[in-house]
Amino acid sequence: MDSAGVANRALQLPDDFVAGGFRPEFAAVRWGAALGDSYHDMLLMDWTVFQAGIDAEDEGYAGVLIDTVSDSGLRALRSRLSIPVVGPGEAAFATAMMLGKKFTVLTMWPQWFPLYEKTLTEYGWWSRCASLRSIDTRPDVTELLAGKEEVIFAKLKAEAEKAIAQDGADVIVLGSTTMHQSAQYLAANLPVPVLNPGQVAYKQLELLIGLGLSHSKKAFPSPEVGKDADIRKGWA
Repeated sequence: MDSAGVANRALQLPDDFVAGGFRPEFAAVRWGAALGDSYHDMLLMDWTVFQAGIDAEDEGYAGVLIDTVSDSGLRALRSRLSIPVVGPGEAAFATAMMLGKKFTVLTMWPQWFPLYEKTLTEYGWWSRCASLRSIDTRPDVTELLAGKEEVIFAKLKAEAEKAIAQDGADVIVLGSTTMHQSAQYLAANLPVPVLNPGQVAYKQLELLIGLGLSHSKKAFPSPEVGKDADIRKGWA
């Protein structure tokens, strides 16, 4: 992703949203999947996000936020690092279950459904998921929703209303951090909470850092034999 794409993603966290004393930095993976539209891409996402994050602790960062609702590389990074690692999928789904009984994941196209099926299965949260719904629109992972708001926002609202009326959803979770530009509009025009996953996950990371908490090393043990040098070879 080029600098413009990274900047669009960084707009998730405006200055007045970030607590004092924190300074989030966005960084693109060095190579990897294009659209996350296949199991092929899911493998690349896990691997390249893991590669991008393994040096965070040594470089002095206080935590890692994975900028995809697929939570790619999450468990592997928790195994490798001692600083907290947060994924938007896990954070947003957990928050949705605090705010309601059933949540719907609202996304751009059905090709992303396997990403949520993976995480919901790993976390054991299918019983709290009302549905997975999409507007069947190919995403633009660089420009995001810019310039397409009038059409895309209306489609997302209509699909969310179906999730509420037909599926029993009482919370809506946006299915991608690339959809963050629609969060404010949907929250103002829907009768249920709308969760912007990147922001939810970031605030969760601030909370963990502020409390001095990180993931359990009993749950995510460190490898006895590290392979950092071999992992970095993939950057060449």
